[in-house]
Amino acid sequence: MPFEPVDPKVSFPRLEERILAFWKDADVFHRSLAAREGAPRWIFYEGPPTANAQPGIHHVEPRTFKDVFPRFKTMTGHYVERKGGWDCHGLPVEIEVEKEIGTTGKKDIEAFGVAEFNRLCRESVQRYVDAFEGLTERIGFWIDTDQAYWTMHTRYIESVWWSLKQLHGRGLLVEDHKVTAYCPRCGTALSDAEVAQGYETVIDPSIFVRFPIVAGEDVSLVGASLLVWTTTPWTLPANEGAAVDGSASYLLVERAGERLIVGEPLREAVLGDTGTVVRSLSGSELVGVRYEPPYENVEGAHTVVAETFVSMEEGTGIVHMAPAFGAEDLAVGRAQGWPVFKPVGDDGRFTELGPSFVRGIFVKDADPLIVEDLRARDVLFAAGTLEHAYPFCWRCHTPLLYYARTGWYVRTTQVKDRMLEVNDSVRWYPPHIQHGRYGNWLENNVDWALSRERYWGTPLPIWRCEHRHERAVGSLAELSELAGRDLSDLDPHKPGIDEVTFDCRECGEPTQRVPEVIDTWYDSGAMPFAQWGYHPELERGIEAFERNFPADFISEAIDQTRGWFYTLMAEGVVHFDAAAYRNVVCLGLILDAEGRKMSKSLGNTIDPFEVLDRHGADTLRWFLLTNGSPWADRRVSFEALDEIVRQFLLTLWNVYSFFVTYANANGFDPASSGAPSVDRRAVMDRWVLSQLADTVREARERLDAYDATGAGRRIQSFVSDLSNWYVRRTRRRFWNPGGVAGADAEAAAQTLHHCLVTVATLLAPFVPFLAEELWRNLAADRGGMPDSVHLADYPVVDDATVDPALDRSMALARAVVELGRRIRVETKTKTRQPLHEAVVHVPGRDAELDGLLDVIADELNVKTVRFADTETFGAWRAKPNYRVLGRALGRRVQLVADALARDDGSLAARSAAGETVELTLDDGSAVTLEPDQVELAQEVMSGWGVASENGVTVALELEVSPALRLEGIARDLTRALQDLRKAAGLHVSDRIVAGVEASGTVAEALGAHPDAIAAETLAVELVRGAIRDAIIREVTEIDDETVTVSLRKA
Repeated sequence: MPFEPVDPKVSFPRLEERILAFWKDADVFHRSLAAREGAPRWIFYEGPPTANAQPGIHHVEPRTFKDVFPRFKTMTGHYVERKGGWDCHGLPVEIEVEKEIGTTGKKDIEAFGVAEFNRLCRESVQRYVDAFEGLTERIGFWIDTDQAYWTMHTRYIESVWWSLKQLHGRGLLVEDHKVTAYCPRCGTALSDAEVAQGYETVIDPSIFVRFPIVAGEDVSLVGASLLVWTTTPWTLPANEGAAVDGSASYLLVERAGERLIVGEPLREAVLGDTGTVVRSLSGSELVGVRYEPPYENVEGAHTVVAETFVSMEEGTGIVHMAPAFGAEDLAVGRAQGWPVFKPVGDDGRFTELGPSFVRGIFVKDADPLIVEDLRARDVLFAAGTLEHAYPFCWRCHTPLLYYARTGWYVRTTQVKDRMLEVNDSVRWYPPHIQHGRYGNWLENNVDWALSRERYWGTPLPIWRCEHRHERAVGSLAELSELAGRDLSDLDPHKPGIDEVTFDCRECGEPTQRVPEVIDTWYDSGAMPFAQWGYHPELERGIEAFERNFPADFISEAIDQTRGWFYTLMAEGVVHFDAAAYRNVVCLGLILDAEGRKMSKSLGNTIDPFEVLDRHGADTLRWFLLTNGSPWADRRVSFEALDEIVRQFLLTLWNVYSFFVTYANANGFDPASSGAPSVDRRAVMDRWVLSQLADTVREARERLDAYDATGAGRRIQSFVSDLSNWYVRRTRRRFWNPGGVAGADAEAAAQTLHHCLVTVATLLAPFVPFLAEELWRNLAADRGGMPDSVHLADYPVVDDATVDPALDRSMALARAVVELGRRIRVETKTKTRQPLHEAVVHVPGRDAELDGLLDVIADELNVKTVRFADTETFGAWRAKPNYRVLGRALGRRVQLVADALARDDGSLAARSAAGETVELTLDDGSAVTLEPDQVELAQEVMSGWGVASENGVTVALELEVSPALRLEGIARDLTRALQDLRKAAGLHVSDRIVAGVEASGTVAEALGAHPDAIAAETLAVELVRGAIRDAIIREVTEIDDETVTVSLRKA
């Protein structure tokens, strides 16, 4: 059965469209799952993308890595249930809808109507899920979207409710009043994980403020001023205390008529060399001192306290404290009995409690006004600016404020040690993340700020009466029983859920659900159990969960160490006392060609569909998988993708096209081939099959170790060798006119066919479209092979073809050839110009090349190859290695140079052979020189070129005899005719009549080598002069002569 003809001018995007249609029509994905039913399970978790916008190029990266390993594991005999998922809730979705309807905050949403707002959120999610599914299919990411979990679906929410009910019952879900990061635009608190994703570099005020002392046990301090440093002037109206390090030393400094108190280690940084030290005092001596605050606010505060968190590394050693705006400040304030004074509203603007000149102004905008007011009242000591990282809302990019607020928290600090313990069992890629970035995050764990004062999210399932009795509800069935009516069809979102009430079981009073929804990151972290609707109380999803927990593999961008990777870990430990995953591959960021993060504001984003339409999915996948380690940032550009096409995809395609062309021309059929056994095939066949076996071995080992990059690069290296060494060295063997030398042609064809089919199978997880194309033409439905490469097994090593000795010999031969090519380049000797002789020196390894001398001779285009000692190439000369000897001998190194200059070559030759040599210097002393202390050069014989590297030396005789010169010209003429055949679009088997209009040496070369030229160009007639009815004619330059070549089909 012939192979389908292959167009050398391939369009990979069009090819992929054909393959997509085949996959769909043949239902290949579902058949690949069915084929592995009952096989050992390998568990993969899909990190749910948030469906809040059109998918970007950065979404392709994780979806590519998450496709490679499930495909590989399926092909190695595992059942991999690839359940998709969508993250539906939270600020990302709400902000997108707010943009559509033109609202700017919570008041606008409530005026618009929460029910309608949430309806639009649901519609928005569905719209963007459709876009994501389109991208998912187009890039070849095989995942079951028909059975995907949606975090907004009732079954999922009920699983989350069950988990929250468990936490509440165990005292791990509690309401508390804490300082937490708060977005004034979105009107809600955020978790530490969300805060960590939004840091930006900003320039903020850096001011030093006087706090005048008004009372204290040491009356001598009255009238002096505490110097306090802050980068948040807007918090000064809420100041209630100043903290010092009780064990540190402070100085009272008199300067310009005033007395200032500053930490001793920071005096120079703050005051320079000005002022006189009046006295030294400990921080404990300042405790209890009362001072005049920059702004009056509350009674019973404004005293100095000692705290261990005070630093002497920056500032003044005296910390301004505002309990309303700092976690440590609030803890100290509670201990001191200070009231919490909060002059800022939920919108981030000063209220009537603030100074009159900033009321109604956003706090960050109030900073310069406060600084000027402090300056006018002579409270300001100094002002400047500071560049530092500051947290912004990860969704709306508003500066976050730290507020004391009441909210609901998961007490993850109670399981911190257990999370650290189970993290030791997880394999992280790269390994340093485990106890570095991620381990540090766990080590510094704080309670999870769970509640959100928003609308579109999983409602917090806690009902409370006016006596503050609480009831956590785990399902709609439980809620129906409590409410006394059937709520099984209730949408469990706001506002409908807020209308459900029931009487308190403890006091009989009506209960209301608390108004908050939960952090959307809790939704995604619940997917290991909630994707199955897991609910022990309802006896639902238990078996499915237990069968699929924990995951063998997850992969997302590296910033998920504080996002999904963390929430999976926290919920896995708190609910099931186990890590939710075994292996994690972290991925780098996607950048533009200049290394900048892609953003719409910079105008440097790339539409993934534009890339797919221009280059195809396989190109983008291969770039993402092989262009650097997975966790390295990637610079994506059309130029980089063009390079992938040229260097890899087209290289493979050209080999494939070459094979099909000659296989069809020769009538080759792999099923009925008469090729000899591998051990009786030509050396090039045996070598390439040995290399293929090694490629299979390394690809499997690396993929088993979650190293897609290493596996891909090894496969690419093999494809390069297949094209640039094997096919180039064996090209003539494939042409078998009239059945001559049939066994050897069959062997070559069978070998290349096997290589291409194996490469297609190796590449199936990486570039699934191109792999399928090769497989469909070369293997499908032949000899019982499946109709898709994705239904095949991944290759295993064929031990019978492994030949390490041949691998070493061929590597040595290629090193020899490379040195010979270098000589031609350096001496400007044309590749097609035959030379008389190559001389090779490979100490102790001559025997390795015995069977490859013909290969070397043909590659180097020389008539003979022989072995020789390096002395054959010319005398050695030696001089000192000044870099090495200079350190040891100093000026005496010149005496060594003088002695080596007198050497007759014998000492240099011994050094070249790796021996130590002894020298007697002019001052009568003796030195012993090691080989690395001597630099060697060889005086090359006239008419020769020499090159050496890694102990291998090659010399080419460069003198060209008249006969060799004519042969070289004949080869140039052959090339001209071959180019003409290609330009005419002839098939490889087409015979031609060729005409050559030439004089001088070109005509002489034509006369000397007509048979060779005719054989290479398939010319049945070679005419000296013009031919009639030529279908193509071209004028070219050969050997500085103008030559006209023409041809027609015979």
